[in-house]
Amino acid sequence: MRFAQPLRILDLPPVWLGLFAGLGWGLARAVPVPFGPGRVVGMVLIGLGLALMAVAVAQMVARHTTFIPRRDPAALVTGGAFALSRNPIYLADALILAGLLLWWDGLAAIWLVPGFMALIARRFIAGEEARIRARFGADWQRYAARTRRWL
Repeated sequence: MRFAQPLRILDLPPVWLGLFAGLGWGLARAVPVPFGPGRVVGMVLIGLGLALMAVAVAQMVARHTTFIPRRDPAALVTGGAFALSRNPIYLADALILAGLLLWWDGLAAIWLVPGFMALIARRFIAGEEARIRARFGADWQRYAARTRRWL
């Protein structure tokens, strides 16, 4: 088990995003499926994802809480991007992945987007929500009741 800790360092959402994007790129090269406005739509999705991520990270930094997965939060952020989604950074990752696939003519690989979202929900979101629920109790429950996980 000596190698478990170093490998855990690699178990981060950006690494998973990179792996899914790499797989999508490979599939797009092997089986290109162009979508007419794919480049434009892809660029828009990537831009929206980057902007959403920047806003969400800025909000978390402003509230002096972590945006690093598996760390305990210091504050419950519920406004701005977090009023749109309980997980705006992960939503941004999904938008970026979808945008890249469209940009690369990878419509045949678009199924990777819900696969990525399912993996992120299982590997990261479930634990994060448990920590937030334990720390913020009723405030978390009210927030979760009015704000969807993704959109």
